[in-house]
Amino acid sequence: QVLRKSLQRGLVLSTGSFLVYEAHKLISGFAEVHASFKVEDVVEQADYLYGSGETEKLYRLLVQHKNSDDAELLWRLARASRDLAQLSSTSAEEKRQLTYESLEYAKKALEKNETNFAAHKWYGICLSDVGDFEGIKTKIGNAFVIKEHFQRAIELNPKDATTIHLIGIWCYSFAEMPWYQRKIAAALFATPPTSTFQEALRYFHMAEEADPNFYSKNLLFLGKTYLKLNNKKMALLWLSKAKEYPAHTEEDKQVQKEALELLNSI
Repeated sequence: QVLRKSLQRGLVLSTGSFLVYEAHKLISGFAEVHASFKVEDVVEQADYLYGSGETEKLYRLLVQHKNSDDAELLWRLARASRDLAQLSSTSAEEKRQLTYESLEYAKKALEKNETNFAAHKWYGICLSDVGDFEGIKTKIGNAFVIKEHFQRAIELNPKDATTIHLIGIWCYSFAEMPWYQRKIAAALFATPPTSTFQEALRYFHMAEEADPNFYSKNLLFLGKTYLKLNNKKMALLWLSKAKEYPAHTEEDKQVQKEALELLNSI
């Protein structure tokens, strides 16, 4: 009986030691893999998840690398944070937190590599988003900075249709700015930011020329801008294209809905 108890105790100790050893191996192995990861591999995996619309998985993958010094990882993390904030399932508080986080990641990406066009693009986008939480004065106050970063992104990559589209959105927003916001802008700047629907239209067409049919929202805004310019024939053409665009994301579905509403109103 004494021998049996000694053997049982020895077995328990051995099992415990084995489990500790295996846990140590697992942790060490993870640390080793984590320390020696290749940026290219993470980027490849991230781009696959982004293309598949796996927003939450993408964020979980990239947030592990939030302390990275690589701009390619950091701007993708900024984008993933923003995309997660945009999901309808994200709470208001989480949306706010993720929006500010995304700006910090984009800012860090710029600090690490000032010549990275995507870092400029996402810094501009994220800075604009933060303005939604800080009021119209901040949003207008940031307007010139946002446009400068978009323009710098295009200088670094003239073929990036999304950035060209974003300048079009910037122009459209200031072209349709209400009178009371114009007064705020005039108080903030000696020369306040202004634009026209013709200028917005030019950028939306430039984006389409750079990459035809690349984005449902560009098609929608071509239609909306033609409506503003009272060209119903061209508005019908582009709004129909927006309505027929395959819906891969929540944004695409919203675009389809808005395009249909506008078509029914013409």
